[in-house]
Amino acid sequence: MIRTFATLTLAALLAGCATTTATTTATTQGAASTQTATLTNPLLASGPDPWIVHHGKTFYFLGTKGDRIAIRQTDDLAKLADAPEHTIWTPPAKGPNAEGIWAPELHRLDGKWYVYYTAAQDGHNDDAHRGVFVLENAGADPLKGEWIDRGRINTAMTGLDGTVFDHGGKRWFVYSAYDGPDSVLAIAPMVNPWTLGPGETVIARPDLPFERQGGRQILEGPEFLAGPKGDLFLAYSASACWSDDYALGMLHAKPGSDPLNPASWTKSPRPVLAKAPQNNVYATGHNGFFTTDGGRRTWIVYHANDGANRKCTGDRSPRVQPMEWSAGGLPVFPVPSRAGQPVPAPQP
Repeated sequence: MIRTFATLTLAALLAGCATTTATTTATTQGAASTQTATLTNPLLASGPDPWIVHHGKTFYFLGTKGDRIAIRQTDDLAKLADAPEHTIWTPPAKGPNAEGIWAPELHRLDGKWYVYYTAAQDGHNDDAHRGVFVLENAGADPLKGEWIDRGRINTAMTGLDGTVFDHGGKRWFVYSAYDGPDSVLAIAPMVNPWTLGPGETVIARPDLPFERQGGRQILEGPEFLAGPKGDLFLAYSASACWSDDYALGMLHAKPGSDPLNPASWTKSPRPVLAKAPQNNVYATGHNGFFTTDGGRRTWIVYHANDGANRKCTGDRSPRVQPMEWSAGGLPVFPVPSRAGQPVPAPQP
C-alpha cells in the first residue's frame, strides 16, 4: 500500500576552508565582514543513535550508552566534546527495562520533559523481550529534578526506537516493530505521553532493495519532520546497522492526510542520506531533526562510521549538518561531510 515518489535530490552544502569554529568572509569592498560559525564533524568520537534538542539557548545531546541514560548540555555544538555527561537514569537490576538501554530521545511535552528509550528484559536482551519505555520529569531543567519511570509503551508488538510528534491537533507515536522476519514502522495516536490509544497501524515495510542490506529487512529509527507547506515526513533508518549501506529512507504524507492510513504515505525509492565513499563516510543512519532561529532553520543529526567495514559498534560517531528545502516544500538532505571539514554550525 506504499506508493513511491520521485527521489529527493541530495545537495552538497557550502563548507568553508578554515579549521576554527568561526570563519570570516570579507565583502568585496573590504569595508565590512560577516561571520559564519562552523563546526567539524564528528562532534564526538563515539555517540551512536544521536539525539539533539534545542530548547531556549541550550542544546541537549543524548546517545546510546547501553547501561544508562546521559545528557550533555551546551550552548555551542562545536564544543560538545567539552560538555560533561550527566547520567540522569540507570536501569534496575531486574525487570522489563533492565538491559540494552538504546536510542534515548528527549522531548518537551505539556510543560514536562520526557525521555523515550529502548530497553529489554533482564537476561533476555533479544527482539522478543524488547520495547519502548518512558521517563518523566516535571522540572524546568532536565538535568535536575526527579525522573519518574512511566513504564513501557503499550505497543501491539515488541520493538524499539519510539518517537513522538504533534500533527493535526493530535499527538502520535511511531516505532520500529518486530513483525516476523521484518522490522516495520507502526504509528498510533497517544492518550497521554506514555499511553497509546486504539488504532495502531503498520505504515511501511522493508520492501525495497536498499532496506534489505546486511542480511536483514529493517526499518528503524523513525523521525518526524514537518514541512514548510504542511507536509508530513518521516525519515527512517534502513537495513542492518552493521552494513556500510545502512542509510536513511523517507516517507511523505501530503497536507491533510490521515497518518493512520497507510495509503497516505509515499516512500522514496532510494535513500535520501547514504554513505559517501568520496568523503570516507559509511553507514549513515539513526538521525534526528531540530530547529534554530525560531524554527526557521532545520538541522539533521545522524551517526556514521569513518571508514568501511566498521560495523555496528560504539565507534559510530554523531554529525550535524544543515537541511535545506526545495521550492515545492520537500526536504533536501546534505551530502555527509568528511571528518574535519568545516560545516555551518547551529547558533543558539
